[in-house]
Amino acid sequence: MQHIPVLLKEVIELLNPKDGQVVLDVTIGLGGHAKAFLVRIGSRGKLIGLDADQNNLSLANEALAEFGSAVELHLTNFSQINELNIPKVDIVFADLGLSSPHIDDPNRGFTFREDASLDMRYDQSSGITASELISSLKEDALANVLWKYGELRTSRRIAKIIKESDKVDTTFKLKECIEKSAGYKAKHIIPQVFQALRIAVNDELGSLEILLSQVPDLIKPGGRIGIISYHSLEDRMVKQAFRKLSEPEIDPVTGQIVKAAPFEIVTKKPIVPSESEIEANPRARSAKLRIISRLAD
Repeated sequence: MQHIPVLLKEVIELLNPKDGQVVLDVTIGLGGHAKAFLVRIGSRGKLIGLDADQNNLSLANEALAEFGSAVELHLTNFSQINELNIPKVDIVFADLGLSSPHIDDPNRGFTFREDASLDMRYDQSSGITASELISSLKEDALANVLWKYGELRTSRRIAKIIKESDKVDTTFKLKECIEKSAGYKAKHIIPQVFQALRIAVNDELGSLEILLSQVPDLIKPGGRIGIISYHSLEDRMVKQAFRKLSEPEIDPVTGQIVKAAPFEIVTKKPIVPSESEIEANPRARSAKLRIISRLAD
């Protein structure tokens, strides 16, 4: 299993961690970005890492052991961030979506390339699996999930085939349903169906909405927030939230600024991987990095 942090050079250059600073990495994964942060912030700095996956957290703990007390890890989804009483930080970073172990371990049910139980939970100690979600939803509700989170125009036909099938509890059974409904177009639609179910199972967009509403209050003046997203639904949410944070409050009557914007946008356009990075790491293909900076009070 090879882990290559996405947009690592750009993340470090643009978030610009400095000696002694505090970094909050809400998606620690295998610790690839975190290690680069720790090298820059040094022994006087602090990195607080979160992950909802116990396996990820254990691997990150091993990977970052050399940094000792500069590392503080928590097993939690970033939607629970307010429960941790985290102090003000200089940098918040999120690398959304799947991590390498999720894809590389077929038993997690995230990949359609090998047959396995249809799980898809980041935190396997709680919540319902993708198979259980499919069983619990009526056809219309399942179609809505596929439309909303997979942006599938044929969501109703796919949902109908899935619900008419015997228990869809493995990745290959789900794949067969999609192939039956989509024919030769299935190879393009299968990833979208898997994405939609994964997002629904883990409430990814709901968690992101909470994160975007809460982390601005954690940032010190001059601090930065950086988020890497991998599909249009996430990127749209990040873009809109960052834009709102960077706009001043305007008096509706006079048109005058009554409150200055608390943040400014650092990346006018999202930063995307170079062709050479995509060639070396195809999983980086759809990544988009957006960054904002908190202005002085």
